[in-house]
Amino acid sequence: MARIAARRWIDKTKATRRVSSMSETQQETVTLVVRHQVRPDHVPRYEAWLRRIITTASQCPGHLGVDVVRSRQASLAQFTCVLRFADLQQLQDWIDSEQRRQLIAEIEPLLRAGDQLEIAQGKEFWFMPESAQTPPPRWKQACVTFLVILPLSLLIPLLWQPLFHLVPWLGAYLPSNVVITLSIVLLVVYLFMPMATRLFAAWLSPTADEDRP
Repeated sequence: MARIAARRWIDKTKATRRVSSMSETQQETVTLVVRHQVRPDHVPRYEAWLRRIITTASQCPGHLGVDVVRSRQASLAQFTCVLRFADLQQLQDWIDSEQRRQLIAEIEPLLRAGDQLEIAQGKEFWFMPESAQTPPPRWKQACVTFLVILPLSLLIPLLWQPLFHLVPWLGAYLPSNVVITLSIVLLVVYLFMPMATRLFAAWLSPTADEDRP
């Protein structure tokens, strides 16, 4: 327990320092990546707890949404939760909140490596492999984003055209662009970007001689 508590304190300290080092005036969305490793026999209890903490976080000011990625590492179930907040201070308020402290204390005995926190700026969480500590170089992120968005931007408008012909008002300039853009964003965030990240994981990993801009 002492080792788990120490790990939790170290991870939380790193996250707090990362928040403090960012500009307080920056308006870009910030993302909290939380990684938990759970033994298979504890997964049902963890899933019930996860639903509770997601509901609690959603009620916090500045909360913009959450995604959960489930995977396996050896004999452990890994849960990667990606929480988005409107700004740094609201993210820090959630990290320091009494509600989160109590919920983490409740589930911590089930966690193999403690409560692991990482803070990413903007969309970097798309490109964070589960074992990575830093995101890939920006030019690699741009390449993968281009490969994902280009075919969608060509295909999605064509797929919507039959409906636009059947419903003329939906095919007008503004409604049609709203529908097309929303379709692309949802497909990128929830389907194709996670797939592309896994596919290009080895290439995305930053090497020692690559400088981030």
